Amino acid sequence: MASVPSLMIDEFPGAGSYRDRHGKRRWRYRRGNRVVQLPGDPAESEANEAAYLAAVQGRPLPAPAAVVQLPTAAAPHSFKAAWRLLRAEDPDWKALGPDIRGAQTRIIERFLTSEIIEGEPLTFGDVDVAFLKRKHVKALLARRSDTPHAASHLLRVIRKLIAVALDQEWIENDPTYRVKYRPGYGGWKAWPDEMLDKFEAHWPIGSTPRLVYSLALYFGHRRSDVTKVKPADFKPSAHNVVQQKTGKKLVLPIHPNLRDAINAINDFEDREFVVLTAWGKPFSAKGLSVRMRQWTKAAGLPPGYTLHGLRKTLGKQLALHKATTRGLMDVLGHDNMEHAELYSREAEQEIMAALAMEPLMNWRRPK
Repeated sequence: MASVPSLMIDEFPGAGSYRDRHGKRRWRYRRGNRVVQLPGDPAESEANEAAYLAAVQGRPLPAPAAVVQLPTAAAPHSFKAAWRLLRAEDPDWKALGPDIRGAQTRIIERFLTSEIIEGEPLTFGDVDVAFLKRKHVKALLARRSDTPHAASHLLRVIRKLIAVALDQEWIENDPTYRVKYRPGYGGWKAWPDEMLDKFEAHWPIGSTPRLVYSLALYFGHRRSDVTKVKPADFKPSAHNVVQQKTGKKLVLPIHPNLRDAINAINDFEDREFVVLTAWGKPFSAKGLSVRMRQWTKAAGLPPGYTLHGLRKTLGKQLALHKATTRGLMDVLGHDNMEHAELYSREAEQEIMAALAMEPLMNWRRPK
């Protein structure tokens, strides 16, 4: 337990305060080798003074008054109350896939329990939603400037809670209106042909790495999607892509290369999931990412070529082969046109630059 020199109170000899390892101020009575934890500053309330006297006299401390509080109890119009309503009543929240809902739940609950002022007990979950001002939102984002994607995710979930408050007419204005925090999209690296060739040369059709690679490359699957693919998804009438992140159902034609990888599975129809571990169990999303790093390393690829990078490769190849922005959105399941247009712009730049430079290729400067 971390402590600082006790703050002694003349009227209450032996009583002192210290900070625990979390930085929270606590009180205790100390006399010789005997230490008794106190509920608070003896000078602050009659209950705390009674506890101090009991400690001095060696009696058990008075039991605190029982407070019955439901686990879901929340102050009216508070962020905690908005969170309760979001989970219980919001159809968009219920429509989210389990993975994204779980991730957003963790972000929201960290926000609700975070201190408004460092070292003070009041948290965002306890305050009225009307308390939140633009300056608070910007301060929260500034604290996460080193992790821009975390800041972006936080802003997204705060807006969900604000939307609940607006719907309930607790507030009239959105403090996050026109607050922008959009990190660049450049994180995931598309695989060039050289890396695709190396992976395919090392992992032949019929191997699990090649199957995972094919699902990500020709279906544009995220890791959570790859782990959930079922044989029934390949029937002609099926929604063969069900995105775990968004819950969106898509129907995509099966590329011949993906069909080859599927046909190489001997017990395909008997499997619950298409991709299985060596022990016949489905992968977890995180476990699959770890395995993909091992598979790319074994194939001689440098770090940075990921499962999600294959999804980006599909987007880039679609754009290079003249797919429209709407087509890109329909294949990859994007709702944001701007995100889909990134692939188009990248492909167009590559094509237009090649066309522009072509006449110049015969130009030679005298040596």
